[in-house]
Amino acid sequence: MIERDDGMKNKYSFSELIKTGYSLIMTKLTMPQARVIRRPVYIRGKKSIIGGKKLTMGRFCRFDLEGNRETLFIGNDCEFGDMTHIVAYDRVKIGDNVLIASKCFISDTNHGNYKGADQSDPNDPPKRRTLVTKHTTIGNNVWVGENAVILAGADIGDGCVIGANSVVTKTIPPNSIVVENNKIIRRYGNNR
Repeated sequence: MIERDDGMKNKYSFSELIKTGYSLIMTKLTMPQARVIRRPVYIRGKKSIIGGKKLTMGRFCRFDLEGNRETLFIGNDCEFGDMTHIVAYDRVKIGDNVLIASKCFISDTNHGNYKGADQSDPNDPPKRRTLVTKHTTIGNNVWVGENAVILAGADIGDGCVIGANSVVTKTIPPNSIVVENNKIIRRYGNNR
């Protein structure tokens, strides 16, 4: 058994203990500031990551990063579920104590421009369109539900809950609960 920070105990099978032990050793060799990065993990452009103290990451997470400069900022004590995919070619900032469920997608990048006078040509293959980036920010103490998508330009305030299967493309005020497509269903006041 492994005791968690909250005093609860996880019961792992023998094979799961071996896998977790391997992941823990590899974490301390490759990202010593992190708590545990479960394997396999795919990180393209590792030099672009800063922070991540006490980071816990599930299996099959994928990071597509610029690689030559710092573009992904991860706060303290964050947890990313299995198959989280983050694209950071310009700037993705994730605050402290952020909990991201499995199968979430977070990006600061679009294949092409789809607003204004200088739009991309839809006849061009998407992989040949110019990459357009916009800073993406997730505040402190945010919970992102399963299958959520956070796209370029999103700015999520502190204390928000992003519901499962939601899509966020704009600024979300602090302490909001979001569902569907940027739909705020509740905001918490100071007198909780």
